[in-house]
Amino acid sequence: MSEGDGIPGVKVGEKFVSPGRTITEADIVMFAALTGDWTELHTNAEYVKKTIFGQRIAHGLLTLSVASGLALRARRMSTLEVMAFLGLDNVRFTAPVFIGDTIWVESEVVEARPSKSRPSAGIIKFRNVVRNQRNEVVATYETAIMVRVEAEGR
Repeated sequence: MSEGDGIPGVKVGEKFVSPGRTITEADIVMFAALTGDWTELHTNAEYVKKTIFGQRIAHGLLTLSVASGLALRARRMSTLEVMAFLGLDNVRFTAPVFIGDTIWVESEVVEARPSKSRPSAGIIKFRNVVRNQRNEVVATYETAIMVRVEAEGR
């Protein structure tokens, strides 16, 4: 695979849409227990009544974690083998996610190229937009993964 080849079966501009998932009170409590983040915005119903949100909100990182899993489900039809998750960039939380909100993710391929260091690998970058049931954008982020591709002559 040469530098200009891209990755077979992956097209820049291609979009994938995930199924939805409803964020529950149990999600928030389990995430707080797992991470140790018991901030009152997430766990104290009386406290948040006096805040700009008026009700408990999901942790931003909970939203991001669920969105990451949803994005993988959206792209599950791919036959590519993921070798490594390379990173997250430009994470923004643009609106709160409340208990009972259903979120879903639209992922767009923004780059697909051969790896410069591994001849049998390619790099795919995605722009991800997380929306709620009202189609409001609640988060955006970019991801990069390394995938296995067949090297020439194999």
